[in-house]
Amino acid sequence: MRSYEEIRDTVRAGLRALPCSLMLKNVRLVNVFSSEIYTTNIYIHNRRIVSIDPNATLEAMETVDCCGQYAVPGFIDTHMHFESTMLSPEALASLVVPAGTTTLCADLMEIANVAGGAGLKAMLESICHLPYRMLIEVSSRVPTAPGLETTGAYLGPQQVREIMDWPEAVSLGELDPSKILSVGEEYLEKIQETLQRRKIVNGHAIGRMGQELNVYASAGISDDHECVTTEEMLARLRAGMRVLIREGSTERNLDALIRGALQQHLPFENLMFCTDDKHAGEILREGHIDYNVARSIALGLPPIEAVKMATINAARHFRLEDEIGSISPGRLADILLVEDLSSMVPSRVYFEGKLVSENRRLTVECPVPSYPEWIKHTVSLKKDITAASFRKETQTASSETAVTVIDLIDQQIINRRFQAVLPVCNGEILSSPDQDVLKLAVVERYGKNGNIGIGFVRGFGLHSGALAYSMSHDHHNIVTVGTNDHDLATAVNCIADMQGGLCVVENGTVLKKMQLPIGGLMSERTADEVIAELDAMNAAVKRLGCRGNAPVMTLSFISLPTVPELGLTDRGLIDVISHKIIPVETGENPFSLG
Repeated sequence: MRSYEEIRDTVRAGLRALPCSLMLKNVRLVNVFSSEIYTTNIYIHNRRIVSIDPNATLEAMETVDCCGQYAVPGFIDTHMHFESTMLSPEALASLVVPAGTTTLCADLMEIANVAGGAGLKAMLESICHLPYRMLIEVSSRVPTAPGLETTGAYLGPQQVREIMDWPEAVSLGELDPSKILSVGEEYLEKIQETLQRRKIVNGHAIGRMGQELNVYASAGISDDHECVTTEEMLARLRAGMRVLIREGSTERNLDALIRGALQQHLPFENLMFCTDDKHAGEILREGHIDYNVARSIALGLPPIEAVKMATINAARHFRLEDEIGSISPGRLADILLVEDLSSMVPSRVYFEGKLVSENRRLTVECPVPSYPEWIKHTVSLKKDITAASFRKETQTASSETAVTVIDLIDQQIINRRFQAVLPVCNGEILSSPDQDVLKLAVVERYGKNGNIGIGFVRGFGLHSGALAYSMSHDHHNIVTVGTNDHDLATAVNCIADMQGGLCVVENGTVLKKMQLPIGGLMSERTADEVIAELDAMNAAVKRLGCRGNAPVMTLSFISLPTVPELGLTDRGLIDVISHKIIPVETGENPFSLG
């Protein structure tokens, strides 16, 4: 928000009553309001842009000759989760700022599910020292699936109301359709409080179409980041919802949706970009929102339209276009200098008028602070975990039985329902690595009830060993997958000993482990250190036969009870559409399955 002094000094600088702080000389300005690119100078005083008039001749204390580089507004990620990067907000700066992202719209629902409002406050302690802008999408569903999962905390309407009044809060975070289609009073109250403040409500409408989608939109939902097909994207636009085109580690939607929008000749003003969940390594090697822009241009989108999607479209959506999203007088001076629009590689990044990155490296210090000790002790197992903890009893006297399996889909977080026939021995249903059907378990980690949900998954490809992780959306209990119960137990106990993290086990031996002490979700280490650790983890998993480019991210989403078709929580196997617990064993005659 602008102070009186800031408005006064910006005006006075424009009137030559005082010198500007900085002039960016000889730029090719990408003007997202007029859809023009033209040569001019940009005058900045303190945090704000004073003038972009080509004929202005103002005094400046510092002049930078940009030698004809393009000046592009700072990029905006419209929906992301810090916790999926495994990095603290400070460590993440070294990856996203050199890539040109100056604003992150973060739903901190992961730390909120673990540690509640106190966890949110701990994450925001250093917000004023970051070389980028962190805006908050206030978590709407903590827990995500009441009655179907155990979480560490609860955020009710009163707490959401209080957080919504924080200056960083710009929206109510992603709300899934089950909360509205069931006329959930608590969630409708949260929507009403948000709309009353003239803020928006983010959506999560995965798989919903037709009248269900219309009912969902009618509650005041503004957007959706779960579109996978052009048909879904068009349905949301027709319902008056904006679409956040996502490109994460396991949710690769950009190519299909940009191609579809071009083929259907759709307008782009209601489309924008987000990453949602993207590991640090992918950001380093591939890019952040800069990748989305460059890839869209490569697919045939005009460069200025791609830039708009990453800037002014997003700013307008969050009703912030008077502050960010363009290089215009009075706006905050978030500016990228790039040599080539098609490759979109920033040579310099300015945030609020200060140089924060040059030649793909931060020019400012952004140390990771010491987080409070209590947030580093969030894993408490109520029961001892042994191989016997993962025994799945059968209801049949036969030597095999039919079970419902979570069937993974490559590069997506959605999954399919699959039926497999598994062997039975001594009254226990066994996994079948030969069929690539492995045992999957979720272990309650908050010391509340000691629940263990057990199911089966197809698509990991492990031929031995186990993998475990203390981040399992959105409840963030310990999720583990493996070929045998002994390795499952070893992996879970390793996670508990570390107070959160990742580990890979084979034959009872921990091959690799990675500590994530902040809520059991994030590291206190630098981005380079975390990337090296995660690369080693992924390599260890792949040596055990695991398929896919992001096995760790895939494991974290298997348990999500709001993404079709199935999820597994500590309470059991969840049918996402009907929003209820279903039996793993179907009880059908396996020989009648064809």
